[in-house]
Amino acid sequence: MHRRLLTLAWSSSQAGATLAIGATAWLLSGLTPSPLVNGVLPALATLPLLLPLPQRIRLGYLVQLLSLLLLLAVAAGLLGRSVLGPLLGIALLALGLRLAQEPLQRQLHGLRAVPIGELRAGAEAGRLTGNLLTALLFPIGKALLQLGSALLLLLPLAPLIGALQAGGYHLDEDAQAAEPAPWRLEPGAVLQGLLFGGLFALLPLWVRQEAAGNCFDFGLVLTAYGLGRTGAEAWGLRLPPWLPYLLMAAMLLATQFVGGWGAVLLFVPFGLLAAVADARLAVGVDPAGDLQENWNRLERSSALGGLVGSLGMGLIAQVIGLAGSLPLQLLAFLGAGAFLPLLQRRRR
Repeated sequence: MHRRLLTLAWSSSQAGATLAIGATAWLLSGLTPSPLVNGVLPALATLPLLLPLPQRIRLGYLVQLLSLLLLLAVAAGLLGRSVLGPLLGIALLALGLRLAQEPLQRQLHGLRAVPIGELRAGAEAGRLTGNLLTALLFPIGKALLQLGSALLLLLPLAPLIGALQAGGYHLDEDAQAAEPAPWRLEPGAVLQGLLFGGLFALLPLWVRQEAAGNCFDFGLVLTAYGLGRTGAEAWGLRLPPWLPYLLMAAMLLATQFVGGWGAVLLFVPFGLLAAVADARLAVGVDPAGDLQENWNRLERSSALGGLVGSLGMGLIAQVIGLAGSLPLQLLAFLGAGAFLPLLQRRRR
């Protein structure tokens, strides 16, 4: 396959996975108003990142296909209104992604000479497309069209995997190594994961219940956030370490007073500030080390924090109510602005 077709298939798969996760999160928020149950979904999506799993491209791809077929059955009403179907579907999707994504990216970069920058750009474009489709497809065909489209977006990976296999590449090259490379926790990334995990775990419920919005609004919020994150590098912002958290808290508060498109647009600078905070953490992991390795350590530590944050905020909101969780989230962002810079200075 031509290099651009490889990148397009890779990007399409990222769009499909993102669309499936967004559509299922909204679907679950309609099945149950429980913050705790809704918080379980992003926790399940994060958990495989922390598990010592083998890397098998073909098996991972098949598991992703199976997960989307299950989610389609849920959307079609074949499994009733049980929350177990969406949760199991997302757990399988996350497992399939964990099994296949990293080795597939390595094959494309190392054996097919696709530049890593091109793969990252393709992944970012795919995720933005998936979030936008979450919004645009809902008014037309709701979850059934969303998840059917996610399945179609995943299908271009099949000829890509076939081309790699026909070329004699070992698709399961790391299948014997179940243990991941050693890594250590980065406290700053864990704490930041707690912040964003708690916030985005309840976002579908917030849009549905507090803002009286629909999946179109939810998808646009995710798209605006993704656009902000994508543009952070282009802006090249250099801010004091405490300032992004203070500004993010201010923007979250402003969404309560600005309705409609104004609230959606606030998530563009919010995403930009989140990316700036991530970049500072990545550089601070090991200033003399490899930046990509720093990002890998940051991602896994952040995933642990996200898992705890989504479950923790879901439990808190279950006890005190959804409306009561917003002041706690604002305090968490303000506290991060005060505490994380001190933590980073102590590690130097």
